[in-house]
Amino acid sequence: MAYLYAGGREGAFLPEMLKEFKGVLVTDFYGAYDSLGCAQQKCLIHLIRDLNDDVLSHPYDEELKAIARDFASLLKPIVKTIDRWGLKQRFLKKHEVEVNRFYKKLAKMECRSEVASKCKSRFERNREKLFTFLKYDGIPWNNNNAEHAVKVFSQLRSIVRGSFTEDSVRSYLVLLSVSQTCKCSGLDFFDFIRSGEADVYTYAQSRRGRRARTLIYSNEEMRVSQIHSHVG
Repeated sequence: MAYLYAGGREGAFLPEMLKEFKGVLVTDFYGAYDSLGCAQQKCLIHLIRDLNDDVLSHPYDEELKAIARDFASLLKPIVKTIDRWGLKQRFLKKHEVEVNRFYKKLAKMECRSEVASKCKSRFERNREKLFTFLKYDGIPWNNNNAEHAVKVFSQLRSIVRGSFTEDSVRSYLVLLSVSQTCKCSGLDFFDFIRSGEADVYTYAQSRRGRRARTLIYSNEEMRVSQIHSHVG
């Protein structure tokens, strides 16, 4: 896991940073991501929240509520499939038929209200980025991991109350990147620091190797003990 510092919310650094990225980028609806050429999966939880907010703000807009109902009906069986089988393309690809059906119905809608029209346009504009996860293995349909990662930094920001400098932020983010990578890998951050190793993944492999050797030795010792007990 890596945290990077940027001086503002402009996304000019993204194309250079991700120019060699070949995977599927899971993002929120921040507009700067739209300029990237890689495959993307937009966070559907963000979309659901926005839909809920719009419906609560316009409770009598039947066109908007119809779009929200149709989207909920589309997403519910997809989530059930994920709960049962995980993020596996061979189980998820069947839902592409339902996605196409949803968009055909959406295309026929003539929205008179401004909010419903904007909602329809948003679905159509992001069509190729809302259901990418149906076509690959292991691609989440939300960016919860990134949200949780940002909260770790936000908690510190609320404690220091603006006393950061640019240099201290960069230094802290390096430590935070290492700490969170250790956490995701099931490693103790301070054990890694004390080890003198510079690469988390190399350290993780060495730890696994030591565990495996310890297990082999323990099993061998158990066998020897059993033999001595039997002989005795």
